[in-house]
Formats: sequence, C-alpha cells, structure tokens
Amino acid sequence: MPGADEVLFLPLGGCSRIGMNMALYGHAGKWLIVDAGVAFMGDEAPGINALMADPRFIEERMADVVGLVVTHAHEDHIGAIHHLWPRLTCPIYATPFASHVIRERLKEKGVMRDVRLRTFEVGATFDLGPFRVESIAVTHSIPEPVSLAIRTAAGTVLHTGDWKFDPDPLVGQTADLAAFRRLGDEGVLAMLCDSTNADVDGTTGSEASARAGLMEAFAGRKGAIAVTGFASNVARMRAVAEAAAANGRKVVLAGRSLLRMEKAARSCGYLDGLPGFIGMDEASWADRRSLVMLCTGSQGEERAALSRIARDGHRELWLERGDTAIFSARAIPGNEESIGAVQNHLRARGVEVLTPADAPVHVSGHPKRDDLRLMYELVRPRFAVPVHGTMEHLEAHARLARTCGVERALVLEDGDLVRLAAEGTAVVGHVEPRRLADDGRALLQWRGSVVPEDERHLALAA
Repeated sequence: MPGADEVLFLPLGGCSRIGMNMALYGHAGKWLIVDAGVAFMGDEAPGINALMADPRFIEERMADVVGLVVTHAHEDHIGAIHHLWPRLTCPIYATPFASHVIRERLKEKGVMRDVRLRTFEVGATFDLGPFRVESIAVTHSIPEPVSLAIRTAAGTVLHTGDWKFDPDPLVGQTADLAAFRRLGDEGVLAMLCDSTNADVDGTTGSEASARAGLMEAFAGRKGAIAVTGFASNVARMRAVAEAAAANGRKVVLAGRSLLRMEKAARSCGYLDGLPGFIGMDEASWADRRSLVMLCTGSQGEERAALSRIARDGHRELWLERGDTAIFSARAIPGNEESIGAVQNHLRARGVEVLTPADAPVHVSGHPKRDDLRLMYELVRPRFAVPVHGTMEHLEAHARLARTCGVERALVLEDGDLVRLAAEGTAVVGHVEPRRLADDGRALLQWRGSVVPEDERHLALAA
C-alpha cells in the first residue's frame, strides 16, 4: 500500500527493452497507470503478433486505481488497451488524437460502450485521486504527445513519455519549454525520462528537415515513387503529400494502418489544406510519373503493403524498373534481415532504393544526448530514473544524468519497485514481470521464446 509520504514507481514494461510501456505510480493508497502498450515480435516468435505486460499486479488493486493516462498514440504505448480492457476497468484519459485511435480500436473489439474514455486537451491539468496531473506539450513522431507532471503531497514526478524538441514539427504544437522550466523552478522530486537515443551524441533533427529531404528525393524522378515509414507519423504523411504536390504527383495510401491514421488525423485537423489522397482504382491506372505510393512495411513486415508490392503480390500496385522506393524510417533493431529481404526484392526488379543512409529522408522522434542535457537543465530533478530503452540505453542515460547534477540515477528493470521520497529513495521490491502474447486469436501466457502449440489460451479474447 503506497504511503502518503512517498511515490511508488513500478514499470511493468518499458525498462530493459524498447516497447511494451506500462508504468504504475502509487501514492496515498491509490494507483495511477500511465500507458499500456505492446512490443512487436519478429522471427524469434513465429505466430506471435505482439507481447504486452500481464496486468495481474494492478488488476488485483483495481479498486484503488484512479485512472489510466495515455502519453501518446503509438502502439508501444496504447496497443494493449483494447486487449486488456476487460481487466483494466478504470477511466482512460487521452488527448483528442489518441482518444480517436483508442476509440476505434475499442469499437472493433465491441467494448467501447463499456469504456469511460475521457479526452483532455494538450496542456490541461486534472485531478485523479491524490494525483494532480498536468499535461505538457512535447514533440514526437505522432500528433499530440505529452509529458505528465504528476504532483503529489510527497513531491512532483515528471513522466516525459516519448519526446524531442522540434522547432518545426509540421503538425501540432512545439514543446512547451517554459512549462518545463516553471516545473523545475517549483522543484521536481524525480524525472522518468525517455532513453532511446541516450547513447547518441548531438541533437535530434526536425520533421521539417525530413520534408526537405523528401522534396529533394522526389525532384527529377521519372517513374513511380513508393515511400514507406511508420503509419502513425502524420507529419511524415503530410510531408510526402507536400513533396508530391510540389512535383506534380498524387498520393495513394497503401495499408490499413495508414488509412486509420489518416482518418484520425483528418478528424483532428492535422491534414487540413492538403488535397485528398487518390483511391486504389485511380492509382492502378495513373501515369507512373505522377504517382506516389505511401506504403506500410518500413520494417519488412511480410503482410504489409510494400512487402507485397516488392514480391508482386499486391492486386492494384506494382513497382518496376525505373521506379524508386524510399525508406523514410529507421530500422528497429532485430528487423534488419526482414527489411533487407524486401529491399533485395525491389532491387532485383530494377527499383532504386533510398534509405536514411543515402538521403536525409528521416529523423528520429527521440532525444539525443544534447536534448537530454537541455531537459535536465530545465527540469533539474533531484532523482533520475531512465525508462524506455534497453539496459544499454538506460545505463548510458544514467551516466549522462549524473553529469547533469542529479543526486542519484536509478537504473531499473521491468518489475523493480522504487520508492521516491524526500528521504529513503531506493529500490524496495520486485514484482515478476509476466507477459501476455497475442497470437491473433487470443492472449497466451508467455513463458519464453517459444509458446508450445498446446498452450492453454486464456479466457481473455484478443
């Protein structure tokens, strides 16, 4: 039972590997959940779509849970909500864009009517039991990301979520540096901060530079152009549309997740002023010199649009000699082989392949070391708790945090329970971080790298 003189922090996911983010905060007998995401699986787990944290620990304490607050709409932060909802019966709080994405998933699952989904605007402050939560605008590779300043009687903790400082994000607000500085002036007990690029020197580039790179890459191309990136990057979707218009081309969206994100983006006004995308029928007979295909499949996913196009398995779209395929995304570690296979199929067809190593067509959504230094300069937390990364990322972040003047930097693994307080800050326990696996039909209890075929399915349907 969390006391009134402390804030307990328990990462069920998000420490030790990238993805599967789910954090618990406890104070004065109550619990607050931040995010509930998935981690996608590759060839190491055939038949498994994604892993997520088993919510058993917090499910047993649902009577004391005041809510689940979402930092942004990426799958590694919201992708488990529709799977876990029957076990997480608390209110859900999210910004308009994230609310739209979550609502559509819950509708597909058939449980939206039972969910208390509360929408808050970026910058809003609201009370959840003993927690006063202030949302602070940041920038990332999706609309409306927020950091959460969680104020309690025991002190304020800052949960940054995923972020960077982008002066020209193309969609949405810039990061609210004044709010972070004000928070630092008030005093911050601890900062739980993104570690994805903590081992990379410099600052993270702007989405505007990726748009400029795409403009340059489109110029002078004679054949069709295919661009693939993360479907949720609405700024990149807008950049592709603008680069296409500047070069007399029209864009077709290829991939279900892109169509979902376009719907959410248009409902929130993030694609205002752009011409509509063309349909598949028009794209299938369009002049090759006027066509841009914005495709899913930047990570080499076998069923994604670009993979099917590369293998000549798409019914309406194709690429041929003289065409260009642009990978406007980084390779997530572990996906290199799958991505390479798609690129090899494209090259065998005579398609020119451009990657971020060849042209400036991608920027990260996470802070590099100089960005982290600026965040510490603004917030000045007493304690640092690196999150969102592998152990290598977390340790690199902790070393940097110590040079920024924090009293202590704690490196945690999933399941470590840390007490944050004016006195006695320390790791005080450990909860076994169980996992659930989605195989497309139901959720399985995950027991390692291989799930036996006769593993009994849980009652909770996927």
